[in-house]
Amino acid sequence: MDQNKIGNLIKELRKKDNLTQEKFAEKYGVTYQAVSKWENGKNIPDISLLKQICDDYNINIDDLLKGKNNSNKNDRKKVIYIVIGCIILLILVLFLIFHDDSFTFKTVTSNCSNFEISGSIAYNKNKSYLYISNIDYCGEKDDNLYIKIDCILYEIKDNIKKEIGSSSYDKGVKIKLNDFLKDVNFNIDNFSRECKNIEDGNIELEINATMEDSNIITYKVPLSLNKSCS
Repeated sequence: MDQNKIGNLIKELRKKDNLTQEKFAEKYGVTYQAVSKWENGKNIPDISLLKQICDDYNINIDDLLKGKNNSNKNDRKKVIYIVIGCIILLILVLFLIFHDDSFTFKTVTSNCSNFEISGSIAYNKNKSYLYISNIDYCGEKDDNLYIKIDCILYEIKDNIKKEIGSSSYDKGVKIKLNDFLKDVNFNIDNFSRECKNIEDGNIELEINATMEDSNIITYKVPLSLNKSCS
């Protein structure tokens, strides 16, 4: 998942629709600053918003996550595709009946009272995407300044932790925990083909915050789905 490609595609769709960033933001209930971050590759929309954008602009969700806009075809190619489509229409109909490749979307949340985490998983029987879009510490007031913070996403299977994503801060300037976390997000492609891995609590976010005296505060935050996979 390339955030820059996704951002460029969103910008292309917005301009093609003759919308300013403000109007595009209003359309999807976000701020224009959020749209600016999308288009600059600094962040991407929540997976539910990505699905809405795809529906509005007739784009396949898989293409959008890859930053491709296969809806832009020249006239000659369109004619060729129409002819080919007519020839194999019956085959495609039968294929769609017996092969459902659509994505299912579930919301991912935190099982820890000290953190509010929002994200989504989009999956079908061939692939899956895990997107963590917001991590907010909401426990007891923490005014500590940290010299280093490691934020690691693990998948746990048979008591073995497998790192599937990470984000770190080590710039020599002290920082508060939430000031770091506000810019942290995870985009994981095909981390697992079974949504059960999240439903059963097998995804964990670990945060290690190092203070100037070298003491380390560690948080382990299990993630879960708000709905069953069934």
